[in-house]
Amino acid sequence: MLHQSETTPSKYAVQTSAASTEAVNGSIFDFTFEALRPGIFRTTFSSPSHPLPPFPSAHKPSVVKDLGTPGVVDAATNTYTVTTGVVKAVVNWTHAPVVSLFGESEQKPIYKDMSYRSYVVDGSGIAHYSSYAKDELYVGLGEKAAPMNLGGRSFQITASDTFGYDAYRTDPLYKHIPLLVHVSPPSEANNNKGTVVAMFSTTHSRGGWNVGSEIDGMWGHFKVYRQAHGGLEQYLLVGNTLAEVVRLYADLVGYPLLAPRYYMGYVSGGMKYSMEDGPPKAHDVIIGFIDKCKEHDIPVSAFQMSSGYTIAMTEPKTRNVFTWNLTRFPDPREFTRQCHARGVRILANIKPYILDNHPAYQQLKTSNAFFQDPSSSDQYKTGMARLWSAGGGESGEGSHIDFTSEFGYQWWRQGCLDLAKIGIDSMWNDNNEYNIFNDNWECALDGKGVREHSVEITDKTDKKVGFWGRALNTELMAKSSASACEEVFPNDRPLVLTRSATAGTMRYSCSSWSGDNVTSWEGMRGANAISLNAGVSLLHCYGHDIGGFEGPQPDPELLVRWIQLGVHQPRFAINCYKTSPKDNLVGDVIEPWMHPVATPYVREAIKRRYELIPYVYSAAVESHLSALPPMRWIGWGYELDPEVWTKRLLEGDTQYWFGSDLVVGGVYAPGVDVAEVYLPKGEDTAAGFLNVNAPYEWLAAGQWHNVSSPWYASIPVLARCGSAIPVGAREDTTSRNTDDYENSEFPNTPLDSYRGVELYPVPVNRAEDVAAATVTFTNTWLEDDGMSAEGRSPIYEIKVVYTASATEVAVEASISVKKASTVNGAPAWKPLWLNYGLDVILPVSDERTVVGDKVTKKKRDFRNRDVYNIDIKE
Repeated sequence: MLHQSETTPSKYAVQTSAASTEAVNGSIFDFTFEALRPGIFRTTFSSPSHPLPPFPSAHKPSVVKDLGTPGVVDAATNTYTVTTGVVKAVVNWTHAPVVSLFGESEQKPIYKDMSYRSYVVDGSGIAHYSSYAKDELYVGLGEKAAPMNLGGRSFQITASDTFGYDAYRTDPLYKHIPLLVHVSPPSEANNNKGTVVAMFSTTHSRGGWNVGSEIDGMWGHFKVYRQAHGGLEQYLLVGNTLAEVVRLYADLVGYPLLAPRYYMGYVSGGMKYSMEDGPPKAHDVIIGFIDKCKEHDIPVSAFQMSSGYTIAMTEPKTRNVFTWNLTRFPDPREFTRQCHARGVRILANIKPYILDNHPAYQQLKTSNAFFQDPSSSDQYKTGMARLWSAGGGESGEGSHIDFTSEFGYQWWRQGCLDLAKIGIDSMWNDNNEYNIFNDNWECALDGKGVREHSVEITDKTDKKVGFWGRALNTELMAKSSASACEEVFPNDRPLVLTRSATAGTMRYSCSSWSGDNVTSWEGMRGANAISLNAGVSLLHCYGHDIGGFEGPQPDPELLVRWIQLGVHQPRFAINCYKTSPKDNLVGDVIEPWMHPVATPYVREAIKRRYELIPYVYSAAVESHLSALPPMRWIGWGYELDPEVWTKRLLEGDTQYWFGSDLVVGGVYAPGVDVAEVYLPKGEDTAAGFLNVNAPYEWLAAGQWHNVSSPWYASIPVLARCGSAIPVGAREDTTSRNTDDYENSEFPNTPLDSYRGVELYPVPVNRAEDVAAATVTFTNTWLEDDGMSAEGRSPIYEIKVVYTASATEVAVEASISVKKASTVNGAPAWKPLWLNYGLDVILPVSDERTVVGDKVTKKKRDFRNRDVYNIDIKE
């Protein structure tokens, strides 16, 4: 994107359905603007030389009937005006098309293109200039380095393999999601409502977003999106809140997929385990790790098996995807069977490139499964590249699989089928950033996967990878992997974990993470901001490699702090490589018991994660249904609180909402045992917050607080007063007991037969100060069977209503079907714990009595909390 060859079309004439410019470089450019649905507008800027994205990452939705005021063209003023809901759009083409959007207050636009320089031809691509508001909040772009606020910065819109990146400085990272969201604070002019406007481009082509980082004496501050190839298809999404606009975005690209429930537990891993030739061999080392977890009383649900299982047994010992090193794993099926018997699922690492010594390389080459390099002297014009082959700094020649090739797509799918058939539970799509260094390489475009959602492909279609976009292959790779899982396990939802992603990738992959981070206090802190922008971009089952993938080993304090933070995030995984000059092939691993002094605190944090799985999983189901991110900016839903708009909280790197009820802070420096946390002010926080951990104090909303957080205890976790947090067993469990495969493969996994709910009423000693003390609070959470494919399990809503007085807490609980199973003849699954009632758990030192339907007082739990059991109404 270093070139600049801008030409701004300036003469427009109204056409039947579009406005057209004069010829620019021999082409006629068309500009279109459409109101599709309330809050959703679509613009295009294209020509025969700059066609629209051939494989858009979102598909144009149908136009809603009776949308609003019909569009009106005023030839005298060169304007087109249309109103949908409370948003009025005006397009003026006196000089160049300028789109302006107005909210309920029509005095000032909430969005405006730059006058005279809005939609611009720039060489083989385009540039789109728009207004920029200083000192406001800009979020999104998939996955960008901290801080959370993207304003005043520049970003590449592409994906890269950024091994050992800096969480505050590196750009780009692994995702290609050109979604920029501008969030403005509420104002009197807008009836004390905020305004949120998102801009989303559907191309997979490389680009860049400058978010107010460029200043020009004539043009002032501005935003500019630059796209390297083709024409522009862009959506404008408008609402009053982030929640509204993120949901509109989900309406375009698809709602987050729901990961299996087991994936909410501890996901373990490490390169070294699968690299052992023995004795002991990798098979025994991994089984030994699982057994040692049990020995240390640390539950574990899954294991990410790195690519060491694919290392060739003879020289050159390089990674050959979909092959097995039978020295390390003499019997792959027996290996998966033994892991399953211990209750652990296996994710297998698979990489979409093939070294030239791979057994299948020649077949793939002659079958047109690789990109073609027109300048190559090779008979098949095969595109060759230096590719990671073994360890850090090790490389060899090979080629990337072209997923637009029918043979390449099906070969990959068959490889995933073979893995699934021998018991691999999930596909781990890794190293899929497609770092191809030449835009002129060509795609095959003969595969069903690419043709299903592309424009018409003919012999004259431009096949260049620059135009189609490297990131297209990330999406098709996920589709191929998921398709194989669905074939082998048709009743279960597939789990495809992907490192790189486009907006479309997440229609097939349910989880992602931030890639190869580095062990450091700063890296742990910056990861929070990365997660918050990922959440806005619909990367919801998302997290980080706890403790750091690369870099030095974490000391005991950093390891504990990172685990305490990680258990309060959507995905909790410890996986690393840890190369060093002495060992760049195998690396070292982070193990929960690696520091004996820290092991008790690590164990307690991980067990707390398992307790919280019903809460974490409910947030995941809610995300799947409504696009609400499980991990959110502290101002999400509290925009009327002026403090959330301060620079400190807009950076998003020290605290966040985890679900709707927990504010999570952190400790980001060694030797610190007090953390400063701000508790946002809003209608549902009027009763304040309770510290979940010692000293269990009540804290007022709308204030900063110093929260005691010794490293052997916890980071700050504050529960909203009036909340009800569902909890489960402190171990891995299964919710399905009727599936033959589950029973035969996982016979030793305990059933999910326990459910409790932690109540956080206003303390008695605060009742005289807090008017909301006797308010009735209603809370809900969601559950399904945790494993079944979409529609095969009903989704239940559990409702808990309670009112606290000075002496008692009256509680009612009920369960109902929120979303029925759509599969004819499917068994009527119900939560297994219903047979045992619901435990009601009061805060430490709260001695009020629980009253309700068939209440039984139980023994105090290990935290010295009073526990009651009540019936739940069906």
